[in-house]
Amino acid sequence: MSAHQYQDQSQNQTPSSVADPDARGVVIIGGGQAGLQAAASLRSEGFTGKVTIVAEEPGLPYQRPPLSKDYLKARLTDGADGTDGSGGTSAAPLPLRGAAFFADHAITLLTGTAATSVDRQAKTVTLADGTVLGYDSLVFATGARNRELPTPGIDLPGIHGLRTLEDAEQLGAALETAQNVVVVGAGFIGLEFATAALARGCQVTVLEFAPRPMGRALTPLLGDWFAGAHRDLGIDLRLNEGIASFEAGDDGRVAFAVSTTGDRYPADLVVAGVGVQPNDQLAAEAGLETANGIVVDANLRTADPDIYAIGDCAAFPCVHAGGPFRLESVQNATDHARHVAGVILGADAPYAELPWFWSTQGPFRLQMANIVRADDETVMVGDPDPAHPKFSVFCFRDGILAAVESVNMPSDHLSARKILAAGLEITREEALSEGFSLRAAYKERTQPAAV
Repeated sequence: MSAHQYQDQSQNQTPSSVADPDARGVVIIGGGQAGLQAAASLRSEGFTGKVTIVAEEPGLPYQRPPLSKDYLKARLTDGADGTDGSGGTSAAPLPLRGAAFFADHAITLLTGTAATSVDRQAKTVTLADGTVLGYDSLVFATGARNRELPTPGIDLPGIHGLRTLEDAEQLGAALETAQNVVVVGAGFIGLEFATAALARGCQVTVLEFAPRPMGRALTPLLGDWFAGAHRDLGIDLRLNEGIASFEAGDDGRVAFAVSTTGDRYPADLVVAGVGVQPNDQLAAEAGLETANGIVVDANLRTADPDIYAIGDCAAFPCVHAGGPFRLESVQNATDHARHVAGVILGADAPYAELPWFWSTQGPFRLQMANIVRADDETVMVGDPDPAHPKFSVFCFRDGILAAVESVNMPSDHLSARKILAAGLEITREEALSEGFSLRAAYKERTQPAAV
């Protein structure tokens, strides 16, 4: 296999080969957003050594966030076969890079095979098919996996997770006939799917053990608003109510979800969205420190100076969170990847990018700039009418703007990102003054004064 060649190993029927461990360079374990961006950034920054990506799923790596939004919506809008009625496939997932990218940039992409062990002393990675890869630098971009529910009946047919393209395809097919949908967990994925199922005409119940939706990510003020807004859409949102068990019907498939209150909800389709766990097992087996992720320093380097971790699997010292943190977002994955590429090439600046997030839930476009804290002072600015909402929640610490949550206000979100990333101070008094605009405030502080 040429180092310039994309090869889908799931289609390779030839006997496994052992690569020359001395043909070293950078090996990236993981074919998601972080892994692909790391490879691309290495090349764009001038790295000329060998770059190899090991991706467990078959086929070209694809974008995951649209699986619970645009992809699922397109699959339901189009035919059950994923076509748009004219021979096209509008429901096809978006690839992170086309096949030509890997050849054009001399990146070896190995798909359909997993890394099974790392020998730090020999500086090699062994794959499931027996291939051995040598490395000078190793990057873990292994992402995360769905958290499993230890619930009686969890293995019944009709109960799904949503993480991969295969998951999304199975859910799209199941929604074609589903009538009663139960979603366990009112996080981003759960509510994105719930609104998609509601648009399909299903009766949707969401069970959430916490007192408000998206409680780990949002301020209580915005979480409470979303609870009311989703109920207004027609979702039966049950807070302070978790899942106790699932019951089968006469056909052996799931028929009821039984909550912690003892209530039984009809369910011919269940989606479990109770969070994820980092894929840090391989790193732990290699003797690297893990603590809710692979522990790295401010340069995203593990205790082994030749091994790094980025994206959803990395527990890093986040300056915006005030300590060790693990983030699950495209922004974090891509910014980590760009940073680690620079470090491999000799840079030595600590990682300090501003976190930002988004979620599309039916008519609500939620965008967040920076990480909110429990003790933030919060003020809602704009129109929160659930019928046509356009507002933001300003979060203040010691009287200074520290984070902004926005609903259907992309201009506020973009301006907040610029202000917070630049370290510009906006006081509470200024932000709440009549006629204040984040966009105007940023321009005033960054444009040269007129002469």
